[in-house]
Amino acid sequence: MRDMPELSIKHNLKIVPYHYQQQGIAKGLELKRFINGDEPGLGKTFQAAATVDIANAFPCLVICPSSLKINWQREFDKFTHRKALVLNDSVKTTWNYLLEMKTYDIAIVNYESLKKFFVWDVPKKNWRLKDVVFSPYIRMFKSVIIDESHRVKDTGAQQTKFTKGICIGKEYIILLSGTPVVNRPGDLISQLAIMDRLKEFGGVGGFYLNYCSGDKEASNLQELQESLYDKCFFRREKKEVLTELPEKTRCDIYTDITNRDEYDVAYQDLEKYLREYKQATEWEIKRKLKNEALVKFMALRGICAKGKIKYVIDYVRDFTSTGKKLILFCSLHDIVDDLKKAFPKALSVTGRDSPTMKQYAVDAFQNDDSRKLIICSIKAAGVGLTLTAASDVAFIEFPWTYADCCQCEDRAHRIGAKYPVTCRYFLGQGTVDGRIYNMIQSKRNIANTIVGANDDIPEDTQYFNELINSIT
Repeated sequence: MRDMPELSIKHNLKIVPYHYQQQGIAKGLELKRFINGDEPGLGKTFQAAATVDIANAFPCLVICPSSLKINWQREFDKFTHRKALVLNDSVKTTWNYLLEMKTYDIAIVNYESLKKFFVWDVPKKNWRLKDVVFSPYIRMFKSVIIDESHRVKDTGAQQTKFTKGICIGKEYIILLSGTPVVNRPGDLISQLAIMDRLKEFGGVGGFYLNYCSGDKEASNLQELQESLYDKCFFRREKKEVLTELPEKTRCDIYTDITNRDEYDVAYQDLEKYLREYKQATEWEIKRKLKNEALVKFMALRGICAKGKIKYVIDYVRDFTSTGKKLILFCSLHDIVDDLKKAFPKALSVTGRDSPTMKQYAVDAFQNDDSRKLIICSIKAAGVGLTLTAASDVAFIEFPWTYADCCQCEDRAHRIGAKYPVTCRYFLGQGTVDGRIYNMIQSKRNIANTIVGANDDIPEDTQYFNELINSIT
């Protein structure tokens, strides 16, 4: 690992960074316009938020995939004393006022919405950056964080041009990507230009001449690496900071859901049944209402999972593009089918796969470096399998108990694992996901389930009562 500076400036963060994170923050404060290429799971988000917080580079604009907008908002709240605003249609005409009045310090926008919020006019075709009329309000931003910056590697893409225009003149420009180079050195050109660093590499012409020659459009790669590290880049891998990392880390990623209207109708129907259940006095009526409520609750969770699928697919595409392997857990057949449609080359271990197919999937995932994703059913793959080729696990749906969560997570976190494991839980914003997940985590030492371990309708338990109270 290359030498990194020590953080000597006092901070007001809510959480004390690991030592390597402090060094990343110090390096960021030193470089100001740079790419953090840390391996996934090492806290690039935290380091970026801390850098702009310590630098007091506010207002700050975060440009990220749509699946991560809410997560960025929550991360700023978790790590700093700053408030972040997610840009959507409800604040389309007021966001600038909210930032000017310092009601919020950070604005968060997805790539697809850059034009909606920050561009006043652009020609219909054959336009260049100089032809774009940007909103004058972009001048208020003192810093810009660009998450998954490989998304702006295409120099001719609309989003790349808008991002570059927004970043002009900013003191702090932080790009985050575990894979800033996806195919060839040319992928760096637009990212360097966005940071106003391209001239340090000879400009467009000099960069192509020095680093993009030959049949593979790649040359002098060692020289390029040294130049990047010297000027505007750093990267650490898990194996380099193993002593600082816990054996297992959990993080929740809140996303929007695409079927909010359907969810709200189902939620209101469930509320009705739960209120009737609480008011009922006769045992038989109470039991019937309880059974019906549980069926409706399971349907509600399915609707929520369906609503998250678009954002999960978006996230998984970005993650697997880093070259890292991922174990993705879910339950419903419809969710499995949607995931396999999006990732036709993904392996799977589900209840519909034969024992031979399951074993093939496990072996291929463990031994074939080209197989980056395995889609696992919580029931079919939650026990007995070894998937230590991955150190990252994600859940679009999650088990009912803390013990079952651990069982699934431990497909990667077991004997043979080389690195600490990061477990990500996708939770629907404004849904029952968060309540149930928090209930599960709060019962870490209790072996019972919320609704029964075998899908049978359970007797009245403290868990169901707690569930009722959390909804009504």
